[in-house]
Amino acid sequence: MSREHAHVQEFFGARAADWDSRFPDDGPAYAAAVAELGLREGDRVLDAGCGTGRALPPLRTAVGPSGLVLGADVTPGMLQAAVRAGRDREGRLLLTDVAALPLRSRSLDAVFAAGLIAHLPDPAGNLRELARVVRPGGVLALFHPIGRQALATRQGRRVTPDDLRAEPNLRPLLAGAGWRMTSYVDEDHRFLALAVRGA
Repeated sequence: MSREHAHVQEFFGARAADWDSRFPDDGPAYAAAVAELGLREGDRVLDAGCGTGRALPPLRTAVGPSGLVLGADVTPGMLQAAVRAGRDREGRLLLTDVAALPLRSRSLDAVFAAGLIAHLPDPAGNLRELARVVRPGGVLALFHPIGRQALATRQGRRVTPDDLRAEPNLRPLLAGAGWRMTSYVDEDHRFLALAVRGA
């Protein structure tokens, strides 16, 4: 395991047990972001970096009983919290790194990724891996339930020009990884960038 992965596991593992209680009001924001993916009955979707699985119920609702919902996370404690919350009933949980997903190429219709990009050790390579498992024309949603400035304020830091989520940085990063950004919203109450997988 790389030093970056060990750091992510340590950070989130220590917070997994009370993660949901720390952010109890995020549910509607997750549901609204999932709705913007435009999923249909029977679609196949991955929640990349699913944490405690807060997106799994709206993803299951969107794709229906015939769809496939996967939740992938590198931190065992987060997946254990998802199971305790009963969210494993909404989708299959995978203990895996998004840098090397155990999925066939072009096997998914969409990827939902909440709070993921800031924790990727190789953002360009990891976004390419997400593109690999999504069919051409499939969709990626990079989401956070609060915007960049609000998050920085919460964490006691300032937003810097090199922030990966800044539109001038994110658009070319996505393009280089096989995605075309189609919309970008960065407001106090949410961050959501949508992109389409190229041919």
